[in-house]
Amino acid sequence: MRVFSGMQPSGTPTLGNYLGALRHFVEIQDEAECFYCVVDLHAVTVPQEPAALHRQTRQLSALYLAAGIDPRRSVLFLQSHVPAHSQLGWLMECLVHYGELGRMTQFKEKSEGKEGVSAGLFTYPALMAADILLYQATHVPVGEDQKQHLELTRDLAERFNKRYGDTFVIPEPLIPKVGSRIMSLDDPTKKMSKSSANPGSYISLLDSPDEIRKKIRRAVTDSEAEVRFDPQRKPAVSNLLTIYSSCTDKTIPELEKQYSGVGYGPFKQDLAEAVVARLEPLQERYRELVDSEELDRILAEGATKAKAVAEPNLHLVFERMGFLLPR
Repeated sequence: MRVFSGMQPSGTPTLGNYLGALRHFVEIQDEAECFYCVVDLHAVTVPQEPAALHRQTRQLSALYLAAGIDPRRSVLFLQSHVPAHSQLGWLMECLVHYGELGRMTQFKEKSEGKEGVSAGLFTYPALMAADILLYQATHVPVGEDQKQHLELTRDLAERFNKRYGDTFVIPEPLIPKVGSRIMSLDDPTKKMSKSSANPGSYISLLDSPDEIRKKIRRAVTDSEAEVRFDPQRKPAVSNLLTIYSSCTDKTIPELEKQYSGVGYGPFKQDLAEAVVARLEPLQERYRELVDSEELDRILAEGATKAKAVAEPNLHLVFERMGFLLPR
């Protein structure tokens, strides 16, 4: 089992990113050979300030490690440090159909209302396919919003194999069943997102304890002051219960029993402390890493390990497609 996953360095990850993705990346290390990539090339499909991109790339890399990614068991690297990503990305652009890219819902969402949209934003699912196929990944952890891109990756792998011979592994989705979708604190119908215009709608992994307490205190609930898990009738409270359960060893039924007849005030107060307790050690390790030579060394070693896998696979693709290889 080989796993590949990538995350863009565009803003600080949220608690939703941690509970829905990063935490599971850590767990998967015991089950599979894992390649975790900071996909900085994807980030520039929309305009980025150079200083911000530089800082956010270091931040995300450090947060991967602080969350528990172990460079002795997994490969952590930057996409831009492995040129094979861009090379295979171009070949995938030449394989994918215009209509397939036009049907990608994320492109429609990200381009809506924009005066100018880069060609890279339109074609980046081809680069995403290259990211995955380059490592012959058998499984890809994805949220519901990324399933369409993985389906395209599978289609491109099958198309290449049919046209040029058996080359790529067809990757399968790996979707965690619990805590995989954490919703916004101000609108439980929307996913918690760092791109939200309202900072109170999400908890950043680098929020201070007081900021976390304030945001949870202000999180929407409902008029029925009962702590009960009911996603249809009580989506906001159900979301808070999911967060609480994911941050502790307590099940949702245990939490329902614990707060039966208590009301939202004590529940929110305890939830805030549970989130603070979960994030404090992560933040401490992050501060040790983010500006350290240790981080630079880990990323350099990760790029070397990634190249050792990516370059032979790219060489095989060039050979299968008929390119004249250097001697």
